[in-house]
Amino acid sequence: MRVTTKGQVTIPKEVREALGIVPESEIDFIEENGRFYLAKRDQPKTKRKFSRFRGIATAQMSTDEIMGLTRGEP
Repeated sequence: MRVTTKGQVTIPKEVREALGIVPESEIDFIEENGRFYLAKRDQPKTKRKFSRFRGIATAQMSTDEIMGLTRGEP
């Protein structure tokens, strides 16, 4: 397995299937006695910063109005 210049690796399909890792899954690296283990996180995924705004903006809103929503402006 090779690490990219960005520090990324591809988790083999067999490992993803065994752990139940699907896109958007959260994982942890656990260090134990000098070894690291990959584990699927059991906690529910936290909401992304702007997920609460999904579906609010309409084509009738201006860019400034949409930006105001994301910034919490009236």
